[in-house]
Parts: sequence; C-alpha cells; structure tokens
Amino acid sequence: MKLTMLGTGNAMVTECYNTCFILSQENQYFLVDGGGGNGLLKQLKTAGIDWKDVRQIFLTHKHIDHLPGIIWMVRLITQAMSRGNYEGEAAIYAHNELIGMIQNISEMLLQKKQTDFIGKRLHLIPVADGEEKEILGCRTVFFDIQSTKAKQFGFTMYLTPQEKLTCCGDEPFRECQEPYARNSKWLLHEAFCLFSQADQFKPYEKHHSTVKDACELAERLQVSNLILYHTEDQNIKNRKALYTAEGAPFFSGNLFVPEDLESFEL
Repeated sequence: MKLTMLGTGNAMVTECYNTCFILSQENQYFLVDGGGGNGLLKQLKTAGIDWKDVRQIFLTHKHIDHLPGIIWMVRLITQAMSRGNYEGEAAIYAHNELIGMIQNISEMLLQKKQTDFIGKRLHLIPVADGEEKEILGCRTVFFDIQSTKAKQFGFTMYLTPQEKLTCCGDEPFRECQEPYARNSKWLLHEAFCLFSQADQFKPYEKHHSTVKDACELAERLQVSNLILYHTEDQNIKNRKALYTAEGAPFFSGNLFVPEDLESFEL
C-alpha cells in the first residue's frame, strides 16, 4: 500500500495545499479529506491519479480547509454518471452530521440531474464511533476524536493483523484515541508549528499541537513511523529540516515531514 500526501498545510496556507491524503493499493484509492477547493483536482492529476479511480472517500470534519474539495468530487462523480461516463459506484464515509451537510450542500450547488445519483450510485455512508468498514481490503475502524470545535473522526486501518496506520485528524491528541493510536506502525498527526515558534503562531489557542508535542506523544505511544502535517507555511522552504531537527530529540522512531505530493510505501 502507498500513502500520498496531496496537501500538508493548515487552513490559511498559500505556499502548499491544505492537508489531505490518499491511500492506494492495486489501482484502488481511498481519499481522506479534500482540502479547500478544486485544487484537489490538480493535486490528484499531478500525482498521476485519475479521479475516476477514487471510489472510496472519507471526510474527517466540516472545516473549510477539508470539506469543499469533497463537494468537487461529488460534482465530478455525479456529473460523469449523468453523462454516462462513469461505471460502477462510489462511497463517501463521514459521521452522521457531515453526511447531511454533504447532501444539503450538493443539493444547493449542483444540478438535480447530478444529485439524483446520490443514494443510488454515489453512496453517503454515516459511520459511528468504533464502527468498522472494509477499505482497500483492510479492516478500518473509525473513531470520534472528541473535538471541542467541530465533531471530527479519525480512523485506524489494519495493514496486516499486527500492523496499523492511524490518522488522528487535525487536533491535539486526546486519551480516547490511545487504544487506536498506540503501537501504530504509522501515525499521522498534526503539527501546527515548531514549539520554538509557539509564541508566534499560537497553536494552543487554535486547538493545535507543535512538533515537539507530537513527537513526545508518538514516543509515548510507541509508534514506529510518525508523519507530521497540517503545518504553517511561513517556513515552507526549510520546513522539513527545521521540523525534523526539533522533533528528532523527542522521538526515537522514523520522523517524516512530507512535502505536498510526497509518497510513502507502507
């Protein structure tokens, strides 16, 4: 399986795309979040991924740097269906509040001949805390991260019965996530900025973490590989080096600070 970071930035970035990523295996794709708009389509194209092959999608929460790109996917999929240019079905997973929001926004913005396919061939599937689905042939468990801002879910995907990848969303870790994240082979966690620049970027006021925080957490959870994302972009040219240098003393595993479109073999 391969993980491709389509975007790595927080909500206000202009030097990279908003955080979203895609998991792929044998020409099957699982998209997680969509970023803030149709820049998602450019990222998919640049990554060499045909959007028509993206048949499973997960939306973590409703924020403007995550949801709009998914509406573009709804438009592309249903428009192609209405024109007879799309075979088969697709599915979007999200918690129940988001499912209703996706439905309502689509009905407000898209043509009826497109939205008629929602529920017929494009399925909006609500997932509950602790619910399991099979994604890319892997057991995947969705969980509520208990956000105090907007209801948000993460997930754990079992790459093998013993190895798992966990996405913690884009907020600081809460103890309710520990059963899912502990001993993950791969952990995806937000790092809004360097701890040394916390006074400048004020991550805690925005319900976010620093590089140091995320690395200390991953060490405590005995994670093997940590991927940091959802960052500021003022350090974009030197982000990888700066973030790695700050985080390495606090984490003994493999630390990754990816650029947009960087991929990992899982």
